[in-house]
Amino acid sequence: MTDLHKLAAVLDEAARTGRAVPRPEQDYGVADAYRVQEELIRLRLERGDRLAGVKLGFTSEGKRRQMGVHDVIFGRVPESSAILDGSYADISGFIHPRVEPEVVYLIGRRIASPGDALAPGAVAAVAAGIEVIDSRYEDFRFSLPDVIADNTSAAGYVVGPWQPYDPSRWNLGVVLEIDGRVVQTGSTGAILGDPRRALAEAVRLALQAGMVLEPGWVLLAGAATPAEPLVPGARVRAEIQHLGSVSFTASVPEPASASESASVPESASAPGPTTPGASAETPGVSGVRGASERPGTSGEES
Repeated sequence: MTDLHKLAAVLDEAARTGRAVPRPEQDYGVADAYRVQEELIRLRLERGDRLAGVKLGFTSEGKRRQMGVHDVIFGRVPESSAILDGSYADISGFIHPRVEPEVVYLIGRRIASPGDALAPGAVAAVAAGIEVIDSRYEDFRFSLPDVIADNTSAAGYVVGPWQPYDPSRWNLGVVLEIDGRVVQTGSTGAILGDPRRALAEAVRLALQAGMVLEPGWVLLAGAATPAEPLVPGARVRAEIQHLGSVSFTASVPEPASASESASVPESASAPGPTTPGASAETPGVSGVRGASERPGTSGEES
């Protein structure tokens, strides 16, 4: 039997140090994997992080068939992983990051049941987004329980300007660009066959984990295209029809010189997690969470 608390600590250390770890040698099931994920997030919250929302993975039928599974998976989105739209984001702490375009929903009110997820007001706004995924396992190889335990490879997320939610617009064109070159195209219809289903699925899985979706949280509804590798210096841009675009540039800080290192106070060398705030450009929405401060950092599947 896998020691679940030990596995959570190993994965937490891997994310904080940017060092990959081997897959667990012992087998364990999906239920235990979600317990590892919960413990992994608990460790982050104890260090002062907060939840910004939730995410879905395996929302593509093709990827589910590839993995031999019949359900989507669920992860949690820490506030510290927010990246400011249009900013430079430090990726030096990641292991083997990849990026994929996402539909991002802003939760409008507390949602206590999957049926309630379809009622008016459940979604306050919608935006184009980019997720950074970064498996903490060596060679980006894992089983289904492994990726669930690793919080579905969650590493970072960027949210573009919030737009009014129009549920009649769901099958939208998606373009992912890196350095101005189109690398992936697709449709939001690839997300569960209809991205409007994502909220109900997220509520269902959250309830199984003993959670309720809270107003102001984000929901990363799943990838609309395959993921692409992310390298230092790359400028990533995603555009979704009717929702606009979102972008960031991957950066790695230059090493400080000896004289510069000596002049930096010890207390200034370890900034704490960033806290996303409200976007002044959100039409008709208050208390918006998302990537609206400077980027944060944190160490596949979507």
